[in-house]
Amino acid sequence: MAAKIKKGDQVIVTKGRDKGKKGEVLRVIPTDNRAVVQGVNVVKKHKRPNQFDAGGIKSEEAPLALANLAIVDPKTGEPTRVGFKILEDGRKVRFAKKSGDVIDG
Repeated sequence: MAAKIKKGDQVIVTKGRDKGKKGEVLRVIPTDNRAVVQGVNVVKKHKRPNQFDAGGIKSEEAPLALANLAIVDPKTGEPTRVGFKILEDGRKVRFAKKSGDVIDG
């Protein structure tokens, strides 16, 4: 099935402790149905020192379930569902169901 949320998309969190926060998708993990969003679900991790880093307690984003994310509508800035349609030139693109705007270029 085609991906409704991709790397680089602007998303909003719909459930959980970070509900309402917006951010950009940094990484999608399709096997686990999860995504990492910039500035959302930040956790502290104890990192061991190595030759590149001093180690210590570092903050980093943890993956979120895709079910708890919604794409931000490009026109209104509100959360929206995603649909697929085929344009006249034969390209398959994602579109926002609320406004009908195309999400992919």
